[in-house]
Amino acid sequence: MSDAEIKAELIAVGTVNIDRSLLGDVTIPTAGPGAGKTAFFFRWNAHRVRLAVDEGSKLKAVADNGDVVIFRGPKVLVRGHIEEELIHCPQQAYITISEQCIFDCKYCPVPKLSGKIKSLDEIVRMVEEAFSKGNLKAISITSGVAGSAEEEVERAVEAVKALRKYNLPIGVSVYPTADSNLKLKEAGVVEIKYNVETMDREIFKRVCPGMDHDFIIVKLKEAVGLFGRNFVFSNFIIGLGESDETVEAGLEELASIDVIPILRAASMHPLRVGEIEIERPTGERLLKLTRILRRILDEHGLRADVSQTMCLPCTGCDLNPHLDL
Repeated sequence: MSDAEIKAELIAVGTVNIDRSLLGDVTIPTAGPGAGKTAFFFRWNAHRVRLAVDEGSKLKAVADNGDVVIFRGPKVLVRGHIEEELIHCPQQAYITISEQCIFDCKYCPVPKLSGKIKSLDEIVRMVEEAFSKGNLKAISITSGVAGSAEEEVERAVEAVKALRKYNLPIGVSVYPTADSNLKLKEAGVVEIKYNVETMDREIFKRVCPGMDHDFIIVKLKEAVGLFGRNFVFSNFIIGLGESDETVEAGLEELASIDVIPILRAASMHPLRVGEIEIERPTGERLLKLTRILRRILDEHGLRADVSQTMCLPCTGCDLNPHLDL
């Protein structure tokens, strides 16, 4: 198997049975579908993947002569090592401000977890600790919507202004508002991500009630004018019932406005069982769709390997079309 095929297989499974004593210090995410689950980063060659710990997984990882080897049944799938993370991912401080959300996206556990809202002092302390380790390359900020989208943008702006002293690139992923692009740009943000979640509008209506898909698209397009090509992104979930044809059309729609889509494999969280049907994509489907994404990005002159913050340089949860293929 090629490295891309191995990574697609690892993402498709998404979990591994591993002795937790091998993990060292890991952070438990507080945002997105993986919130509340213990996970770690595994690296081999030039590739990285983030795997959740699950004793019932189809994959098993064991220590062997200083390496970690991942098996599928009796077969060795890949040999590599566990990679140290700073905050949520290697080489980045990726911080969730509000661990709460008024939106009720059916694949996301955050609205049911009743998390906290980090203070500015806490955020600065977290980044200072990560910075002191000497290998921090970027700061990324994300947030749920605890009260209003406008309040979250203000919290993000406040955090960015306080963190500019580290002279590192800062990226932000929040729900957009009428003036979020301008406010975040003026605060010092270099990259922005507003998530469309799916480009199938009918699915979006069902799984993301209360959110405005058309508004997100408008703000993404506006963001490109401020932040530039290759620096505006959007998560695009695969496995919510969409067809490959709809995915391809959606990728083309986003790329046509110079937005780089990030294909994210859907996962079922125990807190959402019974509320949504999710079919996690196979490795073959992930590879097929990522190859389509690579072709579309190339046709539009866009690059997924020049960003400095958030998901694209991390590559832990997704196949990056210009780094993994």
